[in-house]
Amino acid sequence: MAKKAMVKKDVCVGCGLCTSVAPEVFGFGADGLAENILGKDAVIPENLEAGAVEAADSCPVQAIEVK
Repeated sequence: MAKKAMVKKDVCVGCGLCTSVAPEVFGFGADGLAENILGKDAVIPENLEAGAVEAADSCPVQAIEVK
């Protein structure tokens, strides 16, 4: 099933864990907070799904949703 990633900007603290776990999916925006660099509504390529899920599971403030 195709999955998408969303970063809740109002929760993100910009720790950078997601960008180190899944740099192909997450990066920092101009605001210093994480964002999905694939695009807001982009489907995560299958080969990157595991990293995106790991990043979401690892987020200390649970700012990432992958569904």
